[in-house]
Amino acid sequence: SDFEIVVQKKVGEVSVDEFDALVLPGGRAPAALREDPTVVEFAKNFFNSGKPVAAICHGPQVLARAGVLKDVTTTAVGSIRGELEEVGANYVDEALVIDGNLITSRVPGDLPVFSKAIEEAIKKAR
Repeated sequence: SDFEIVVQKKVGEVSVDEFDALVLPGGRAPAALREDPTVVEFAKNFFNSGKPVAAICHGPQVLARAGVLKDVTTTAVGSIRGELEEVGANYVDEALVIDGNLITSRVPGDLPVFSKAIEEAIKKAR
């Protein structure tokens, strides 16, 4: 089931103020995204704004590169555990981990609790 996503604006064209939350997807995208300084800076600024930031699977790789995970409890796909611990994150293997404004989950099977947590965080922030 293919579907098309139309990009409305590039990261460099938007500001943190324009959004209620940041969701970092999983898969192979984060490995590429973390190589883009504009994306990394945006993620860092968003995280530091206190607004909800959610990352699933490989998504936390972007936050690791942004340097915001020191002493933060997080989860992710198990294969990046070492990478997260290397930047000072406290990795736990749970379906949903919330630490401050950060919401993380591991795999597609965690999407129901991940999605609900994002929805609740946005409602609370408003």
